[in-house]
Amino acid sequence: MSLQIDAVILAGGMARRMGGNDKGLVELLDQPMIKHTIDRIKPQVNEIMINANRNQTQYAEFGYPVFSDEDSGYLGPLAGMITAMAKTQADYLLVVPCDCPLLPLDLVERMLAQIQSEDAELAVASDGKREQPVVLLLKPSLRDSMKAFLDGGERKIDFWYAKHHCMVAEFADQPNAFVNVNTPEQKQQLAEAIAK
Repeated sequence: MSLQIDAVILAGGMARRMGGNDKGLVELLDQPMIKHTIDRIKPQVNEIMINANRNQTQYAEFGYPVFSDEDSGYLGPLAGMITAMAKTQADYLLVVPCDCPLLPLDLVERMLAQIQSEDAELAVASDGKREQPVVLLLKPSLRDSMKAFLDGGERKIDFWYAKHHCMVAEFADQPNAFVNVNTPEQKQQLAEAIAK
């Protein structure tokens, strides 16, 4: 039996540090940032969804379902994840941000292996030094737990997954995989790194 794995790309944030520009639509090497993310994960999953709270028409042009948070009020990445978990029938949901253009091409494979090795509920990626709290592979059945956490006024996702059987998938061999772009300067550095 093959597992169904869907993905949600989180493009719902406010991107204050990017001058308020919608991060997923900021161009990097002539392509919107989110397009790089889509290209990295597309071969690894069955379906892709995009969580965006604005510019939804532009996001829809990539050809995937686009939805906003059920809870309005920009409650951070948890709100997008909770909404996405209600929209999938998959065994696992991959969560990635829209501004990581170098995600590992073996991201799902390695995270899934970690979960299965311990029969865990979810896995979080690490670059070898730090956990990447918005790069997760989780069971959609965790939605009620996450919603209760958010409804309780909590926002920090790492506090939430600490309550669950969570594995850390190390990608120390790909230290740049989770480089994300928050400022125009970082974007320039990343463009140069990719070009090399």
